[in-house]
Amino acid sequence: MSIRGELFTTQVVLDKRAYFFNVKENRNGDVFLQVVESKSNNGEEFDRHAIVVFEEDMQKFCKGFEETLAFIEKDKKNKAKAKIAKEAVNKKKIYKKSETEQKTLAPRVKKTGRVHVVSKLSEQK
Repeated sequence: MSIRGELFTTQVVLDKRAYFFNVKENRNGDVFLQVVESKSNNGEEFDRHAIVVFEEDMQKFCKGFEETLAFIEKDKKNKAKAKIAKEAVNKKKIYKKSETEQKTLAPRVKKTGRVHVVSKLSEQK
């Protein structure tokens, strides 16, 4: 055990933040987890924030953390499903006419530039 009572430490580095997960032991022999967030300000100074979770509360802490992760995953899946459903509704469906449909419609429709003229005579046939 080192001078500061650190038993184990690991670090997760992100963009301008670093997270430290420190397992420590105090003078009474109590083991606890210290989670520290260190954020860079202007490249010179660091803001540090820490939380401490004691050994007897670790199971409850982990259970709450796992429930939170499960909610985030479920919410992520629901949002993805909603996005797919929304895209399906907004997507225009294009149907291609079969050759027989094209032949039966061909005599009735006369194309003149951008306007399509439908003859009433061909509809009566």
